[in-house]
Amino acid sequence: MADIRVPWESWVVVCDGAKALIMQNAGDAELMNLQVRETLSHPNEPDRELGSDKPGRAHAPDGTSASAMEETSWQEQAEADFLRRIAAKLDELVHEKNANHIILVAPPKALGTLRPNLSPDVQAALSAEVAKDYTNMPVGEIERHLAA
Repeated sequence: MADIRVPWESWVVVCDGAKALIMQNAGDAELMNLQVRETLSHPNEPDRELGSDKPGRAHAPDGTSASAMEETSWQEQAEADFLRRIAAKLDELVHEKNANHIILVAPPKALGTLRPNLSPDVQAALSAEVAKDYTNMPVGEIERHLAA
């Protein structure tokens, strides 16, 4: 892993498709002290609770043959919506809290969903991205992993 520096008052956002921790470093780059400023989550409901549509069917122009369409993954859509909310929250951090150092920690799939939704201001404020899932770790363990 690359050497990640978390200077004083830097923001660390740890998220996945269901939970996000927004933290700020109250310590310095040598002795990190992450303080949780906000926790966001969305309910992890099964697909049957999120949507009930059957997969669609596509019909050939001749009207005699049909084929099934891929079933919609309501869970994946809910996770993408949540990650768009996180991108908006990052934009708030930059504009309202003057965050100019943000470290983003998320699994690769979540990073891939987040990147196109980040504003240019947020992209400029990002000082590092870590493609790992730390959302279910205690804050002290997140600090150790970032300091390693």
